[in-house]
Amino acid sequence: MLSAVKRYLAGELSNYFPRTTEYLQSNGDGPLSHPKPSKQAGSLLTNKLKSMVTRKPTQKVNPRKKPETGAKGSPKRGKAAPTAKKAQSKSVTATKRSTKPSGRAKKPLESEPKAHRATTEGLYGPALLSITEQHVQAMHERVAEAVKAGVIRAPSDEQWGMIVSRSPATRIFAGAGSGKSTTLVLRVVFMLCHLDIKPEQLTVISFTNDSCAQLREQLIKVLSFWKFSFSAEQARSCVRTFHSAMGTLAKDALGAPVWFEQLSDRKASATELDNPLTGGRLHPVQLDLLKQAYQRAYSDVPAFKRKVDKLLNIANESDESEGNRPAPLKPFKLEGEFVAVPLFEAFYVQAGFIESLGLRVDRLQSDSVQCSVREQIFIEALGLFWKTFEACLKERGLLTFNRAFQELTDRLNRNDRSIRPEMLMPFSHLLIDEFQDISPQIVLWLQAVHGYLARQKRAISLMAIGDDWQSIYGWRGSSPELFMNFDRHFPSQGRNRKSTVLTLATNYRSVEPIIRDAERVLAGVIFKQEKTCQAARTVKRGDHGVQAVTRFDFKSRLPEVVKEIEAQCVHAASRNSSERTAVLVLSRRNETLKTLQSHLDKALPVRCYTIHRAKGLQAEVAIVVDDGAGALPHPLRNALYRASGFFQNTYDQAMADESSRLSYVAITRGVSRVLWYTTKSRGPC
Repeated sequence: MLSAVKRYLAGELSNYFPRTTEYLQSNGDGPLSHPKPSKQAGSLLTNKLKSMVTRKPTQKVNPRKKPETGAKGSPKRGKAAPTAKKAQSKSVTATKRSTKPSGRAKKPLESEPKAHRATTEGLYGPALLSITEQHVQAMHERVAEAVKAGVIRAPSDEQWGMIVSRSPATRIFAGAGSGKSTTLVLRVVFMLCHLDIKPEQLTVISFTNDSCAQLREQLIKVLSFWKFSFSAEQARSCVRTFHSAMGTLAKDALGAPVWFEQLSDRKASATELDNPLTGGRLHPVQLDLLKQAYQRAYSDVPAFKRKVDKLLNIANESDESEGNRPAPLKPFKLEGEFVAVPLFEAFYVQAGFIESLGLRVDRLQSDSVQCSVREQIFIEALGLFWKTFEACLKERGLLTFNRAFQELTDRLNRNDRSIRPEMLMPFSHLLIDEFQDISPQIVLWLQAVHGYLARQKRAISLMAIGDDWQSIYGWRGSSPELFMNFDRHFPSQGRNRKSTVLTLATNYRSVEPIIRDAERVLAGVIFKQEKTCQAARTVKRGDHGVQAVTRFDFKSRLPEVVKEIEAQCVHAASRNSSERTAVLVLSRRNETLKTLQSHLDKALPVRCYTIHRAKGLQAEVAIVVDDGAGALPHPLRNALYRASGFFQNTYDQAMADESSRLSYVAITRGVSRVLWYTTKSRGPC
């Protein structure tokens, strides 16, 4: 009855208001924002609805049957995700913890986002993995021998829960310093050596080439103790970045493309594709190609030329030379961006963000994105530019990573014959680290890969390891919401369609004062999973949490920082610390780090990193030189967030939360001490 009324209402509204149908299609079930109808129209509509509602039904309705409300367990829009129940894993000695998302009530959006259509069919299970008590006992015995031999440290009960999980879909909230890397290696060892899963059916995804190299080295070392033959080549095939994993499919299905992102990168590998999230600015050859596409579009596409002139406030010229006027290179800055750049570079940056959100630049309609006139013109110009840019790429046999993900996702979803089933076998059992930093585009690709294998009746499993508290790549389209709403995007089969949820909450890196100060930084984060981490280290004399040096002028007082770094190196040496790095100096800005490095003795055991690049690292002492500045309001990206349908947050709120999470990451790099220099009147916590 309800759905019939909704259909009738939609039809009547389309008669009374010509744009209603278009509005509903672009905004899902969001609240209507059209003007109220006239009294006459309203009266006619009301009378028709009354007669519709009071009419007797023509068929019996089961009173027990509830109306469909979408994906089971999916959170309502505008509200925090439902509390995750305690893990139901049957894994022996598994420690099960409940995790709860928290958040203050948010103001409703001007227009509710169109919810992304969740995967309706369960992908995983319902059967558990074939793990017996004998498998688990054999693993325990062999691990005990490895611990005795000094190969590994003894896993904790909560780590054992991850190692021997029986669930085909397992989600692990792994806090900072929780030993997740070693635990992940032992999970792989358990699958290969005790469950007899072939290496050709298993892939571990890590975030960067550097983290992959570390995992491979550790995996080879531990597997050798198990006397399991595992070559360096097998390790490279087994442990990959997302882009490297995608590259193996692209090479087979898309004709071995040359990657735009690797132009002018001499260190780049054709097979070991690194994650571009960690990359720097565009290379000159990339900028040159973007500029060529921009100039061609300006010359050949009149509509593009008109829109560019509007964006750059260039007055129309009526003289004969106007047609030969070169493309303007005047810097351009969208509201929310810090620096003005050439328009072709602005196009590329925003296009990358759009594609990371799972949207298509060539299909994005400006009237479907609720933003200002200037931003709508930008989107329209971007669409025209992108067609020319992709034509330029095709002429040169080039392809972007994002375009490859899109094309492969499309082909997988339609069972295209260019996808050979054997090429997907390595993705049967996926173990993904840093899951909190994936983007909607990666979600769609993973759904397509495992959806394809599920349709082929292949056994599949997914273990997602992450920490929403350390999600720091939202400016490139990633979001911890995708990890927290895991069951919406990667549903299991069966009645509850839920994954098993485990928590690694013991911090083996930092002393308790550091952990507590880091948690205080996150107090204002709206959308997060609640957990309390415990310190494994005992506090020694001289250890402390965050000591803030406020109102600090870095330029005039630089010698003080240098002197403090030297003193902390002496302190670390006196502790007989096992840490390879005595002091880790962190900042959000490369310029700050370069200035410091130029004044430091190169013989000191000090490493300087941006906070983004320092994730996963640690030192006896962490020294942070940073003001913790947040992002500017970004109307266009707020609109794109809504258009994607993946998020409950606005982009601005996501960036405000991310600023706090970045501070959390910085603080949790320290083992026994943290110092924070800031120009502000108070520290981060």
